Amino acid sequence: MRVVFMGTPDIAATCLSKILSKGHQVVGVYTQPDRPKNRGMKLTAPPAKEVALAHGIPVFQPESFRDEEAVEQLRALKPDVVAVVAYGRILPQSVLDIPTKGCINIHTSLLPAYRGSAPYQWAVLDGLAETGVTAMYLCREMDAGDIIDTVTTPIGPNETAGQLLDRLAVLGAELLDQTLCAIQNGTAKRRCQEHSKATFAPMLDKAMCPIDFAKSAQRVHDQVRGLNPWPVATMELQGKRFKVFETAVLDECTDQAPGTVLGLSKTGLKIACCQSVIEIRVLQAEGGKRMCAPDYFRGHPLED
Repeated sequence: MRVVFMGTPDIAATCLSKILSKGHQVVGVYTQPDRPKNRGMKLTAPPAKEVALAHGIPVFQPESFRDEEAVEQLRALKPDVVAVVAYGRILPQSVLDIPTKGCINIHTSLLPAYRGSAPYQWAVLDGLAETGVTAMYLCREMDAGDIIDTVTTPIGPNETAGQLLDRLAVLGAELLDQTLCAIQNGTAKRRCQEHSKATFAPMLDKAMCPIDFAKSAQRVHDQVRGLNPWPVATMELQGKRFKVFETAVLDECTDQAPGTVLGLSKTGLKIACCQSVIEIRVLQAEGGKRMCAPDYFRGHPLED
C-alpha cells in the first residue's frame, strides 16, 4: 500500500519512524518549509524531513496546496493513503480526494473533545485526569471526520504538556501503524463523531501566561503544567518578572490575600491562592537561568 506521510514536528518524526520500521511503503513525505531557528536564525529542517532524508524518501515542502502544481505533484505519487500527523496545514478537498483509501490523521485528544491546534495542552490546562490519541478520517471540517480507533492514557497529576506529548507521540505512532494495517487488510472501522459533544482547543497565546493567584492552587498548578514548555506561565514578584516551570499544590489553607508570599521552604516559595497555597519550585528570573526557587532566593533574599 502506497503511503504519503504529511507531518512536521517531533511527534510526526516519531510516527514516521515507526511506520518505516514496520515496513510500510512511504513514497513521499510532505512537511513545512525549513524555518530560521534559535539565536543564529539558521535555516533548520523539520524533524520529519530529517527522518525522511535518512531513509532516502522524497521530501516535498510546498507553502500550500493552493497551487495546482503542488496538487498534481501529490497526485503523481499515486497514494493509496495520505497519513497526517501535525502537518500544520489544512488540506483542501482537492487533496482529500486523491488517495484511493482516504486521508487519515492522528490527533492528540479523544475526539470529539479538543478539536483544534492545542488539544493535549488544553487537556492539562483543564486539569483532566485522562486523554489519548484518535485515528480518524480527514474531512473538510477541522477534526470532524469519522473515527477509526482511539487509545486512552492517564495524565499524571504533575505531568507537563511537554511530557504528555512525548508519551502521546509513542501511542500515536503505534496507533498509526495499526490503522494503516487495518486499512490495508480492509478491517478498518469508522464511526461518526458525536458532533454535539465537540469541544475546541484553540492555539496557545502568550496572553495566557500571567498567573492569577486569585484562582485556586490547583488551577494555578494546571496552568503552569499546561503552558510548559511553551509559552510558559509567568509571575511578578517585587518588581521582577519570572517564568514559572514547576509548582506543587500544598495541603494547606490560608486566609491571606492571593499573591501574598507566605515563606520560603526547602523545596520552594509558598504563595497564597484562593484559600489554598501553591509552592513555586522551579523558576527563571528575566535575563537569568532556570533555577530551583530555594537556590534563587538564597542569592536574592526576599524583602520584608
